[in-house]
Amino acid sequence: MVRYSVNQRGLPAGNPLANLLVIVAGALVVAASVVLGFLAFVVLASIILVIAAIVGVRVWWLSRKLKKQAPQEQTEAQGHDVIEGEYHVVVEDREEHR
Repeated sequence: MVRYSVNQRGLPAGNPLANLLVIVAGALVVAASVVLGFLAFVVLASIILVIAAIVGVRVWWLSRKLKKQAPQEQTEAQGHDVIEGEYHVVVEDREEHR
């Protein structure tokens, strides 16, 4: 017959004052970890928001600049009587082939 013994370990020390110190120290470590994790999240989120704001303002600025430039190009093109484009001769003049 095989006997299995299970060691049920409670708190590490038999002294109640030492047990209380271990519990308090563990709670402080967990609380500090949560606070530092939240602080790191806030700092990272702030950095991402600042970068997103900078990129958004830059895109807005460039699109505004392009919109302002486009009507000027259209008015400049309207001032001239030139039509730009390409053409291909589909049917040649028939008198040249006779």
